[in-house]
Amino acid sequence: MGLFNRKQTKKNTPAGVSVQTARRTADTDFNLPVRSEAEYSLYDTLRKSVPIIDAAIIKTVRLVGGFTVKCTDSRYQDALDDFVGNVKVGMSGQSLQTFVDEYLDDLITYGNAVGEIVLSEGGESVAGLCNAEIRSIEVREGKNPLTADYYLRDGKETRLLTNPALIVFTALNPAPNQPYGVSVLRGLPYLSRILMRIYESVGQNFDRVGNVRYAVTYKPQDSADKAFAKERAEQIANEWSAGMQDSRNGQVRDFVAVGDVDIKVIGAENQMPDIQIPVRQLLEQITAKLGIPPFLLGLNWSSTERMSQQQTDILTSELEYYRRLLTPMIKKICRSFLRVQGSSADAEVIWNSINLQDETELAEARLKNAQAMEIEARLGLTE
Repeated sequence: MGLFNRKQTKKNTPAGVSVQTARRTADTDFNLPVRSEAEYSLYDTLRKSVPIIDAAIIKTVRLVGGFTVKCTDSRYQDALDDFVGNVKVGMSGQSLQTFVDEYLDDLITYGNAVGEIVLSEGGESVAGLCNAEIRSIEVREGKNPLTADYYLRDGKETRLLTNPALIVFTALNPAPNQPYGVSVLRGLPYLSRILMRIYESVGQNFDRVGNVRYAVTYKPQDSADKAFAKERAEQIANEWSAGMQDSRNGQVRDFVAVGDVDIKVIGAENQMPDIQIPVRQLLEQITAKLGIPPFLLGLNWSSTERMSQQQTDILTSELEYYRRLLTPMIKKICRSFLRVQGSSADAEVIWNSINLQDETELAEARLKNAQAMEIEARLGLTE
């Protein structure tokens, strides 16, 4: 039972909800704007064209880390653990962690992520999970501003998905009254275009300067030379070409000419422009947007390659933010599994601790805290 072959089922009508701040007029369609195919394609192109963007997203997904799920009913804990570790994801993936990693990758890249809980044919078990292509899903407001309906785009037509309870959807930093989120890559296309233009110019300059080309000039001296200037120029050109061809084949051939012949390297008097400053300024803007310390991306801009305490705190808060976005989605999947198993229990997501500090510094901090507690205990300062 997947997105594309969902059987029609009767939906329970939700209770009416009055929302005062939701703008709605009688002559205006309240369907919210849909992200265009060009926007998603642009973000894909950015990741393919600028490796540092792709590397930053991959590292962010990995740094978010793993998690365990605890069931409030211990009788179902083993079944839940088996589901979390072995649930099928797509055609080749396995485990809920794999699904979450792919889901977060889409969320950061496109600003939205959507997945589906796939039930078996009889609906008696969860057959697997799949990450849907965000381009094919359209989100609209449901019966009220607190609910959402999901539509599958099929060419120019859209089809309502009749079982939204099996759909998981997350938006990154959505605007008020908007279902769609904002990609982390928004604002980077212009900077990336300039960066790629610089690198393209560098490549063209190396084609001109690195691949040496020669200018061979024949200067006839008297009238006799001028009378046969064309023939001699052709002879010089042929001999020069033959000599260059032999050098490519590993042979040494002398070039002998009569008269005043001048040979120069084309572009030898020109210098390659210094791109270090503009490229660094562009990369600083890009890394600031992506939220990853530069040295983790191979950019060594300072004398030290260790993260400061401030960088660690900022990166940790960034990762915690993504965890807060993912937690409701994980809980919804686990609850759906428990309901199929016949349990009304709830699930709690326990994330692994984020450890970005040096082990020596952590050990010293624990030692100082222990010493401080001991001194306070001796002085009777502790309650």
